[in-house]
Amino acid sequence: MAFNILVVDDSDTMRAVIKKTVLMSGVQIGEFCEACNGKAALEILEEMWIDVVLSDINMPVMGGVDFLREVKKDAVLKNIPVIFISTESSQARMDEVVSLGAAGYVKKPFMPAKIREVLVDVLNKAYATRMAEEGSGAAPVAEEQSDF
Repeated sequence: MAFNILVVDDSDTMRAVIKKTVLMSGVQIGEFCEACNGKAALEILEEMWIDVVLSDINMPVMGGVDFLREVKKDAVLKNIPVIFISTESSQARMDEVVSLGAAGYVKKPFMPAKIREVLVDVLNKAYATRMAEEGSGAAPVAEEQSDF
């Protein structure tokens, strides 16, 4: 099963690093999309199916927390897992995004293995039901497939 992934970060460099990390993770990628803020990400979500979002918190125009709030208000989008990858490290902020429905949180700077660990865990949890409905008992992402 290939996954469509959306990376949301105002830094071109960080989007490239996250994309490379995900590509090395062993997760099968269908489409890989990028957005520079939450507003642009919502526009992408209106146009195509995305299986998981990896987002920064602090961005211009619309930050990650407001983006998550908008996603959770939408009946179609609310089940898409959103993982935050951010320099924001306060426990209060982490608690806030988890209470709003974030599926995971990774602090920058990060090790590639941490992104893989969180991404695989979130995808396996989020899509276990989908796999069962399709009649496949296999996990969507194999634990040992990785280039790091």
